[in-house]
Amino acid sequence: MKIEAVDFFYLAMPVITTEADGSQDALLVRVTASGGHVGWGECEASPLVSIAAFVTPRSHGVCRPVGDSVLGQTLDTPADIARLSALVEYQSMDLLQAPHTWSGVEMALWDLLGRARGEPVWRLLGYARSEPKLPYASVLFGDNPQETLERARTSRREGFTAGKFGWGPIGRKSARDDADHFQAAREGLGPDGILLVDVGQIFGEDVEAAAARLPALEAAGALWLEEPFGANAYDAYGALAARSPQVKLAGGEGAHHPAMARHLIDHGRVGFIQIDCGRIGGIGPAKAVADHAARRGVTFVNHTFTSHLALSASLQPFAGLADHRICEFPAKPKALARDLTRNHLARDAAGRLAAPDAPGLGLEPDPAAIRRYGVDVEIKVGGRLLFQSPRHI
Repeated sequence: MKIEAVDFFYLAMPVITTEADGSQDALLVRVTASGGHVGWGECEASPLVSIAAFVTPRSHGVCRPVGDSVLGQTLDTPADIARLSALVEYQSMDLLQAPHTWSGVEMALWDLLGRARGEPVWRLLGYARSEPKLPYASVLFGDNPQETLERARTSRREGFTAGKFGWGPIGRKSARDDADHFQAAREGLGPDGILLVDVGQIFGEDVEAAAARLPALEAAGALWLEEPFGANAYDAYGALAARSPQVKLAGGEGAHHPAMARHLIDHGRVGFIQIDCGRIGGIGPAKAVADHAARRGVTFVNHTFTSHLALSASLQPFAGLADHRICEFPAKPKALARDLTRNHLARDAAGRLAAPDAPGLGLEPDPAAIRRYGVDVEIKVGGRLLFQSPRHI
């Protein structure tokens, strides 16, 4: 097959707020190959900048648009996707948004190849079966402990025995204030619930500020503390990891290259490595991280806060790892993310979730939703049209 076209659909909610909720807009990717084969993916970054990275005029030999490495290329095997990943990495090495743009395209290539072969992506990755995972409801902390308590209770009522609470006011006031939120989340989940805490890099590289929250996290029985520091703060991660044998560190969603994830594992000493397929370069690089994590005794976890298309993609790299049992589930996404696909991934009677046993990623984008949330985009340089939103879905 030859890659004939790559189309981008910029989608957004009517109003974009400052809350740390990545489901407010989306960049859907459609790849078409010869023979009428189609695959879908989703980028996890600023949609407009990601589109620009695909079409921007080249600056020099290794600052080329992502499209230069993709259009017209052959796609017949997983090895072709790996080859294109390497080509994009080399030819667009000075284009910082390139990994995010390529991530969505790469997902779509896996989806296309799986659909063409009638195989789920996880099988193309070499797994014999898709193992069930325990999904945790991923929500934001409330503005006050009572709101956090209610959100935790809601998650439990909806059948989640694990819940992650993120961002919000944590780290912006005192450690005592944060402790009240941790206890509220614990109370709402119940004594047997799995409590996970995400602080959204709030502490920069301040190990002592992060460590001041460890006693309260231990008292609340938190399994992990996620992203206390910036994505590259490997020394800070390593220092904090030594401060609490009970609360493990989690991180990796900001990794846009497998090497960044390996550094978090090997030097940052995280207990859980969280990878977003929409940022790291797609499903193939995420699978490489999952393999490395398994060798190092670190648990691989997906990072997903948007649509079920992205959720399916994020489950593929560790679908066959039976010992890596926990997965993120976007419990309260914006309407855009819910509406994006016609079908959704469902939990089984035991509350577990698995990558679908269906060709490709197993999700079907909804044309009506694409039209409803679509943002019209036109990019011109020097009077030359580089991009225009697709007119046909």
